[in-house]
Amino acid sequence: MAVTDPPTIHVNCSDCPIRHRAVCAHCESDELALLESVKYYRTFDAGQTVIWSGDRMDFVGSVVEGIATLSQTMEDGRTQMVGLLLPSDFVGRPGRETAAYDVTATTQLTMCCFRKRPFEDMMARTPHIGQRLLEMTLDELDSAREWMLLLGRKTAREKIASLLAIIARRDASLRLATTRSAIVFDLPLTREAMADYLGLTLETVSRQISALKRDGVIVLEGKRHVTVPDFDRLLGETGDDNDGGMLV
Repeated sequence: MAVTDPPTIHVNCSDCPIRHRAVCAHCESDELALLESVKYYRTFDAGQTVIWSGDRMDFVGSVVEGIATLSQTMEDGRTQMVGLLLPSDFVGRPGRETAAYDVTATTQLTMCCFRKRPFEDMMARTPHIGQRLLEMTLDELDSAREWMLLLGRKTAREKIASLLAIIARRDASLRLATTRSAIVFDLPLTREAMADYLGLTLETVSRQISALKRDGVIVLEGKRHVTVPDFDRLLGETGDDNDGGMLV
């Protein structure tokens, strides 16, 4: 696994763009200082494997920039993408020696990593870290249950709208922006990756994105630059309840 030198950005936890959503969100200044002593950065190129399922995992960490996928491969070689890792999402499980899934960088990925043993020791001494990790784990469980609904029951249009809503809300949250105004973001997945993740064909993904654009639900510049003029209208296309369901 090729790893580049740690980047010079985001050196201080207090300046980190994911600080308010990451595992350290509830930490006090003295707790952040402890985390600083065991953290380091890793960067991965698009398409590069972060960890293989079954491999020993000697670190845990948070996605700072970029996006990664979680996937699982069956004995006959079939692969299913089972999750997305967006900025502030946590990678790895304290107390588990090996990785449960393949983690692959979809775009250039920067991770804030912690050596696993020191991090586990800190969890025992620092309730704020354990509390936040529990919150994130429960959110992940809720999202997984909702994703079962998406894959099993939603129409192609609802699937595309749901994925766009997830990315739009996360982008707004990281920028501390409101969803009451237009949300503008760059779609981090290719249409091929969206098709793989949603269980659709490439043609269906392209057709449904074009339909959402034609109906004014989204404004698209090129293939990646997306504007959501009215977030509530996009939510209405997801088939979820008015509270937005899984969109945390």
